[in-house]
Amino acid sequence: GVCVWCVCVCVCVCCVWCVCVWPLACVLSFNVDQKNGLSFSGPLEDMFWLHGCSSFQNSEGKWVLIGSPLSGQPARRTGDVYKCPVGTADNTCIKLELPKNTTIPNLREVKENMTMGTTLVTNPSGGFLACGPQYGYMCGQQQYISGVCANVSDSFQVLNSLSPAAQDCGKELDIVLVLDGSNSIYPWSSITDFLIRFLEKMEIGPKLSQVGIVSYGETVTHRVNLSQFDNTADLLEFVKDLPQQTGVKTMTFLGIDTARREAFMAERGARPGVKKVMVIVTDGESHDFHNLNKTIGDCEDDNIERFGIAVLGDYNRLNKSADEVQNFIKEIESISSKPLRDHFFNVSDEFALLNIVDTLGSKIFALEATSGNLTSSFEMEMSQTGFSAHTSREAVLLGAVGAYDWNGTVVMHSAGDTIVPGRDQFYDPDAEAGYERLAGYLGYDVQSASTPGGTLYITGAPRYNHTGRVVVYRLDDGGGIVVSQILRGEQIGSYFGSVLQTVDVDGDSFTDVLLVGAPMFMGSDKDEQGQVYVYQLRQDGRFVHQFTLKPVNQSCCSAHSASCTNKNEPCGARFGTAIAAVSDLNLDGFNDVAIGAPFENDHRGAVYIYHGEKTSLKEKFVQRIPAGGDGDKVKFFGQSIHGVMDLNGDGITDVTIGGLGGASLFWSRDVAELHANMTFNPAKINLQQAQHQCEHGGRKSVCVVTEVCFDYSVKSDNQDLQTEVSNPVLYPPQARLDFRDPLMVSLQFTKADEDEGPVLDESLPRSINKTSACLHFSSMLIKVNKKDKLDLNINVRNSKDNAYNTKVIVSFTPNINYVKMACSLNHTRVECPVGYPFLGNNVEVGSTDSSVRQILDSEELARTLHDNYLQISIPVKYEAGLIFRV
Repeated sequence: GVCVWCVCVCVCVCCVWCVCVWPLACVLSFNVDQKNGLSFSGPLEDMFWLHGCSSFQNSEGKWVLIGSPLSGQPARRTGDVYKCPVGTADNTCIKLELPKNTTIPNLREVKENMTMGTTLVTNPSGGFLACGPQYGYMCGQQQYISGVCANVSDSFQVLNSLSPAAQDCGKELDIVLVLDGSNSIYPWSSITDFLIRFLEKMEIGPKLSQVGIVSYGETVTHRVNLSQFDNTADLLEFVKDLPQQTGVKTMTFLGIDTARREAFMAERGARPGVKKVMVIVTDGESHDFHNLNKTIGDCEDDNIERFGIAVLGDYNRLNKSADEVQNFIKEIESISSKPLRDHFFNVSDEFALLNIVDTLGSKIFALEATSGNLTSSFEMEMSQTGFSAHTSREAVLLGAVGAYDWNGTVVMHSAGDTIVPGRDQFYDPDAEAGYERLAGYLGYDVQSASTPGGTLYITGAPRYNHTGRVVVYRLDDGGGIVVSQILRGEQIGSYFGSVLQTVDVDGDSFTDVLLVGAPMFMGSDKDEQGQVYVYQLRQDGRFVHQFTLKPVNQSCCSAHSASCTNKNEPCGARFGTAIAAVSDLNLDGFNDVAIGAPFENDHRGAVYIYHGEKTSLKEKFVQRIPAGGDGDKVKFFGQSIHGVMDLNGDGITDVTIGGLGGASLFWSRDVAELHANMTFNPAKINLQQAQHQCEHGGRKSVCVVTEVCFDYSVKSDNQDLQTEVSNPVLYPPQARLDFRDPLMVSLQFTKADEDEGPVLDESLPRSINKTSACLHFSSMLIKVNKKDKLDLNINVRNSKDNAYNTKVIVSFTPNINYVKMACSLNHTRVECPVGYPFLGNNVEVGSTDSSVRQILDSEELARTLHDNYLQISIPVKYEAGLIFRV
């Protein structure tokens, strides 16, 4: 469009003129329109838009996709994804019902609380991926949280479901209970109550678990064979009347060895290849302790996993010594498999056995889903695969924070293969031998970087060693992990590595920078300010730290008191909770970055926009977008950000920002380039021989005509428009000729209406300064009348010791002639001695007329020189004598 211009004139001091021009129909320097967006809203309790958000286009139109991880509550809370139309009269969001069509065959699925929509990313080949990391399945009575992702087509149909961590349950267990039935067990009914409670939670059958029972005292008896009962109800009925073995001795190792050799025989129903489990319940030290090593060694050789339960009832009833109790406990610990935290229990008496039934059951039933022979062999069963996701043309990366005891890992899924790294593939056992790698949360976020040497994969572990770290790795030819670099956090609890984003700034298909968020970084005010680390990718494939980005330093409760409930409450921004690479917003040829600070402004939130620059980013943000509207409806604005599509058809990428309970789609405005120039006619004026005359106010004067031209273009369509402003005229003075400096004309311009049309490119200047009508003098004498004379008297007092070689040095403008020649004159510098060679203590001396610059004392210790200098500036102002007419 065409811009209409108006001109205003303002007079400035010291012979400087200012021309201010406002275009009537151009814009702000920031081009994300904060006032005219499209809003979507949903229930706060469903965490509507708290995490996943994305722009999407198919044959039906353009959409904004919104994740709602708790949708369906309070009954099921399966979560879901909503599609919200853009460009229609009705922008009501429609639930896609993804959980109903997301399924993994041959599993007893648990979709309640699956949190579908927590992760939401588009596929490069079309469609999108939505994940529910809390998706689970049952193995026996045990639930495992493997996570699941739905691969959704362009037409919003679920193509297939991914759950790489899910596996078939190892449903078959052969469990033998070895019960101490000696006379010290009392009452026996507490043992049968324990058995009933334990067996009630089991599914017994030929293709499920089998249970055998062996009781012992001085002798051993097989009470139940493994194949004797094919259902739980019949076994429960039998154990109600299970007799006590009795006996004055406790032959524990005889009972264990008999069970090992005989109870697990095929003739008694033991099945080849099925896990063997033994549960030993006893209330006292054995009388055959000498057989411990051999008996337990044989059990190890037969791969029998053992759970030991020490009942302290008899020790407490007989008030046995602490040493006796410790000896008993050590014996049962020796019987139990490792680690003891999973396999050893002790209870105060027989009645307390009921208190450990659930814990014991969960440990044993855990074997139904693990691939190893030990409960401690948990690997991917609680992985929460899909907690984070990243799609590239090579594969889908899925973060699995719960894998390997919540140390975490990254699963790579492609059309032909799924790579699940081993427990130690991301770590160097030698370098990290002193660190117990529990709960590092590797896979909290995942990214990839494209380099000339191949693809780099990146994942964060925000709780590693409490300070967090980022692992950069490659895949070798066999699909193994090769760690190439580790970036480390610097502050405990900062959650360094919880958010990652790679950016191709210059659009050459290769990654330029990596941004790493530490949203809980503690600021100087002891609040979670957050910050983002910017790393540049070098040609050798390594990331080098460039600078760190931080939010605007502001106090929530002082700047926004209306929204604060506690005036003393710190206001942490959690800057870096979300980081998004957004396509070129300002049409400068470089891609940009948006960073969310959802806790800023009393949890209302804000988003900061940074523009790309060559192969990096500008260190200062160009626009801050705060949450708008009713703060009670939308919280944590900036929790999710997406900006890779033009959603209104103007050719410019738009930005979608989500918070808790709602989201806004912000249109990006076009960008205009405005170049201004001024020319003067004549370029120079000789005031002694002025030839260009004009009349103003009835008197003759020397005139200068100024021409101002604007070159205006819109980046989206490259339309050029040249605009010329009416020529203003400068009138230099006719009477007073006591200056020689050229005149300076300053042109400042901005928009008359900032809410309409394109914005002005913020990289271009909004003002220009040009030297105009240079006043040229040939040899001339400046005559100063008496009334124009400046008299300056200076008195110098020495307040302490005698001062040597004290001087007064005066500097003055070349427009003033120095008249009195008593002192040494060097161009515009006068040097006058004061009290030569010494100025005595408390002596005051007068000096020459002039304008004081400084007082010097040449020889004195440096540490006492501070009071020997004085600088005085006396500005001299002249009437400009200029007239400006448009």
